[in-house]
Amino acid sequence: MDNNASERALRTFALGRKKGLFVGNAVAGEHLAVLMSLVRSCEAAAVNPKAYIADVLMRVQTHPMARIDELLPDVWAPTAEAATVESG
Repeated sequence: MDNNASERALRTFALGRKKGLFVGNAVAGEHLAVLMSLVRSCEAAAVNPKAYIADVLMRVQTHPMARIDELLPDVWAPTAEAATVESG
C-alpha cells in the first residue's frame, strides 16, 4: 500500500504556501488565496476553472441574488458559450 495520491494532493498546498510568501503585500495575498480557493473548488467538482470563471463573470451581472448558489462550482451548469471554452 502507498499514499502517493494523498501526498500529491498535499504537495499543491505546500507549494502554494511557498509561493504565497512572495505576493508583494497583504491585499495581494488575500486575492491570491481567494483565487486559489476558487480554482481548487473547481478541481474538486471536476469543473474546468477557466470555463467556470469566464462563464460566472459574465452571468453574475444579471443573475438573481436569490439564486446565487446556482453559480457555485459544485452545482454550476455551463451555458453554451462556456461549453465551447471548456471543450476548446
